[in-house]
Amino acid sequence: MTAPLEVLLLTGISGSGKSVALNALEDAGYYCVDNLPPELLPALLQLERGRADRTARPLAVAVDVRSAASLPHLRPLLGELGSAGVRVRAIFLDASTDTLVRRYSETRRRHPLSRDGGEGDPQRALTEAIELERRLLAELREQAAVIDTSQLRAAQLRAWVLEQVQAPAGALTLVFESFAYKQGVPLDADLVFDMRVLPNPFYTPELRPLTGRDAPVAQFLEQQPEAAELIAQIEAFLRRWLPAFERDQRAYLTVAIGCTGGQHRSVYVAEQLARRFNDHGATLVRHRELDAR
Repeated sequence: MTAPLEVLLLTGISGSGKSVALNALEDAGYYCVDNLPPELLPALLQLERGRADRTARPLAVAVDVRSAASLPHLRPLLGELGSAGVRVRAIFLDASTDTLVRRYSETRRRHPLSRDGGEGDPQRALTEAIELERRLLAELREQAAVIDTSQLRAAQLRAWVLEQVQAPAGALTLVFESFAYKQGVPLDADLVFDMRVLPNPFYTPELRPLTGRDAPVAQFLEQQPEAAELIAQIEAFLRRWLPAFERDQRAYLTVAIGCTGGQHRSVYVAEQLARRFNDHGATLVRHRELDAR
């Protein structure tokens, strides 16, 4: 019996790192197609079904605002593919507007929507083009696993993308992500919990250079009754509402855990919650600030 055809849809805001992600997928053995007009996706899948050697290979397709005219047809097309037995997974790369403006300034590239195509139309301001792109891609973002690349190095982005595609398909993937408030709340967060109410190991000199993954920091926080209480309350909240998120056909739920520096409290709590939800199956843990080192 032939295995179901699977396709990874890679999309997101221009300048958010799709080229880096696509290269990582290609290195991992994916057959990658960049900037495919959505209406050609069924033809590509038909070619994959009819390949003579029938050797299994994962397929990744990058679709973005360069095919703006076809984007309204993409969402119903994905529904049709699902009904036809094609498993579609989507990753959406995003970044803050300030980060995108800086990246475009550094590379001196033109945003694909910097002109709207008509003769005599004035040059559109970069920030305006970015906001237009966000509106055009809003529906795709809602049904994808979102990765905020604002604070990520290229190596970190490659690792997170590969980690995402290796998660089991077909069930809601639960992501625990620690972060530093001083670097901003992640754009990919669905739920945000603030750990700054807990005693801070940073003010204990011997704990300052360590992280929430180190035993001395864990022991320090385990001795704080409010830490255990807060973790238990977050766990209870998630166990109460995870079934509702799953019924809503959510493929991903990112729970962001923040503290001041993203090194001690948020890291410890994210690790503890990931352990408690091992029974969930598809569970990932990320540390935005630690992973960037």
